[in-house]
Amino acid sequence: MALKNVVVIGGSYVGTNVAEQLAAAAQGRFRVLLIEKNSHFQHLFAFPRFAVTTAVNTHKAFIPYTAGKFGQDGAVLQAAVTGISKSAVQLDRKVLLDGQHQDSIPYSYLAITTGTKLTPPSSLPGSEKLDGVTYLHQHADKIKSSQRIVIIGAGAVGVQMATDVKEIYPEKSVTLIHSRKNVMSRFHPGLHEIIAERCKELGVELVLGSRVKLPSTGYPTDRSVDVELMGGRKIPADFAIVCNGQVPQSTILQNLAPQCIDNDSFIRTLKTLQINDPEYSNIFALGDVADTGAHKAARPAGKQAEIVAKNIVHLIEQEPLEEYEVQGTPAIHMSLGVKKNVVFANPPVGSFDEPMIKHRDDGTLDMNIDGVWSRRGGGPNSVL
Repeated sequence: MALKNVVVIGGSYVGTNVAEQLAAAAQGRFRVLLIEKNSHFQHLFAFPRFAVTTAVNTHKAFIPYTAGKFGQDGAVLQAAVTGISKSAVQLDRKVLLDGQHQDSIPYSYLAITTGTKLTPPSSLPGSEKLDGVTYLHQHADKIKSSQRIVIIGAGAVGVQMATDVKEIYPEKSVTLIHSRKNVMSRFHPGLHEIIAERCKELGVELVLGSRVKLPSTGYPTDRSVDVELMGGRKIPADFAIVCNGQVPQSTILQNLAPQCIDNDSFIRTLKTLQINDPEYSNIFALGDVADTGAHKAARPAGKQAEIVAKNIVHLIEQEPLEEYEVQGTPAIHMSLGVKKNVVFANPPVGSFDEPMIKHRDDGTLDMNIDGVWSRRGGGPNSVL
């Protein structure tokens, strides 16, 4: 008898986490199929740094998927999911599975971990490793050859790129523009104060409370431009980098269960992390694409992966399901240049406590990519 398929869509941090936990719990009852459009696991946290300098092993931000990590019977299928039915996923290409080339993969249970789409260089155009390495090298070369750099959006990526560029190239002019009066506004104002002080220390000009008139075709990269603010100010730039906007990648669910997608394009879920429609109790959503009520970060997503893996097994065994409860407060480990970084956590809601702050000075230029490579199963042959 063929094993039941448990399909995980999306092979980033959350997807690989839940796939590995499912594989560990399979015990011959099902096999795990991880479907991912990219050829390699992409260590997204390194992309902002690796888009600034080529003095790192850029290729190591792309780590081979190891099918064995997802169980003896599991597999990694490189394809993009174009549609979902109650019992199968449709792919954009044929993949080899069970000795046949097929573009429709049946499933008994499904976990959607497609995350959000970020503006490059936070995420990359193309799906092959070589394309990604080439893009990051070209971006870093453009940084090196530009004297006036304007970064639009002071979220975590924008702050990291601005402080990285100014520390690596102190002679350059770096301007960081943000539409709100405070950066990282979902956090306690103490984080804004830390970032503002760091920008002042490095010489990054922080322009706050100003929206940018973004050209519909994007900023050209072959000539200097003026970055125009809504108030009329124009900031000359040799290179303008957009670091705002995160779009939930939920469209694959649009035709099957449009009522499960909220006005902001996140997937509505129950506390069990099943999508919010009893007709599709075999479909789960977790991580950044899911409206779970949790802060979009690694720690909450890791707990969600644990709950989903357990609940799929519970469904197979006809056992009561577990519920996900949001725990803790929003927290972040944030780079403020090559060496300086900060761990910051909001105080509990409604309390008069101070935030938790840990200043650190232990960063490295390559963001300890060798350790990430090894933990992710890259192995000794780092050119794969």
